[in-house]
Amino acid sequence: MSKFIPLSVPNLKGNEKKYVDDAITQEWVSTGGAYINRMEKMVADYVHTPDAVACQSGTAALHLSLICCGVQNGDEVIVPTLTFVAAVNPVRYMNADPVFMDCDDTLCMDMDKLERFCVEECEMQDGKLIDKVNGKHISAVIVVHVFGNIANMEKLMELKTRYGFKVIEDATEAMGSFINSGIFAGKFAGTIGDMGALSFNGNKIITTGGGGMLISEDIGLLEKARYLSTQAKDDVVYFKHNEIGYNYRMTNLQAAVGVAQLEQLEDFISTKHANYITYIENDVPLYPFRADTRANYWFYSYLTEKRDELITYLGENNVQSRPIWHLIHALPPYINSRNYCIEKAQYFWEHVVNIPCSTNLSKDDVIHVSKLIHDFDHKEGK
Repeated sequence: MSKFIPLSVPNLKGNEKKYVDDAITQEWVSTGGAYINRMEKMVADYVHTPDAVACQSGTAALHLSLICCGVQNGDEVIVPTLTFVAAVNPVRYMNADPVFMDCDDTLCMDMDKLERFCVEECEMQDGKLIDKVNGKHISAVIVVHVFGNIANMEKLMELKTRYGFKVIEDATEAMGSFINSGIFAGKFAGTIGDMGALSFNGNKIITTGGGGMLISEDIGLLEKARYLSTQAKDDVVYFKHNEIGYNYRMTNLQAAVGVAQLEQLEDFISTKHANYITYIENDVPLYPFRADTRANYWFYSYLTEKRDELITYLGENNVQSRPIWHLIHALPPYINSRNYCIEKAQYFWEHVVNIPCSTNLSKDDVIHVSKLIHDFDHKEGK
């Protein structure tokens, strides 16, 4: 049998062990230490923000974003249905309610439908966007840059100006993606809205095993997030806490891995792009990324009428693949939540197969997977 080719795994061939050994030698292994500060500075410098806040996970970063952006108990937050559930669960942590929105051809939130929802289903009252169906304040939008493709931020920020909601960017899949043209030319995913969340989970383009990061142009929001992420300590000697805090700080061991990963980020993006092109050159028509961006090419999508059959066939040949996420508005915890004109997301749920995209992939690996897809299509009479 041929070797196993995983879907997306870490690439730990840089200075990871060296830096972790150094952190252990210094005995800074918990939520304090030089590598945390170093990683925060490296991320901030890379995405051109004044600071960054290291967190326990991308989910923790999103939760802190909602708190810092003032989402209240009983509010509504507009979210995509086509995303990983971790982008939505923090809304419920806040005792707020999600409103699910469809995607457009980028796989990201459909901003035209979002505008239509605001115009037809809502009204402005005292400077707040109010859902006419239930009278709830729509205080924020969480936009996800799916698979490293950047959503239509120009349209979203126009709507933010018009309707006054906060914008939280879930850039957990889009570390390194940036816009090439228009009013946000040069801006990285996560730096356009009020706050942005990054993730360093094991399958992301860079990893700390777990871990995440908050970025923003607003230093005040970042300082608030750092305060809350370290148990809201107002007096570290006498243990005075004036607010409810969270144990959401990244560990120094994680950050040691992260520093080494950041040193390799641009090389990883180049490899992702090269493998993407190799698939296309071998007649596997992967779903495109926006031409007016520099995407990080995190995940590759192949559209097929035989989703489940292809996943099974690849698995039988020792190649890991997966469908895109189950639509969140159809999951049991959210089945009664408000949703608006979900159409295109259903199509992608039924047709997308994610195929191997690790930075560890060799050209021969990509060619092998491509041949298997061709063999499957031939067998199925495509």
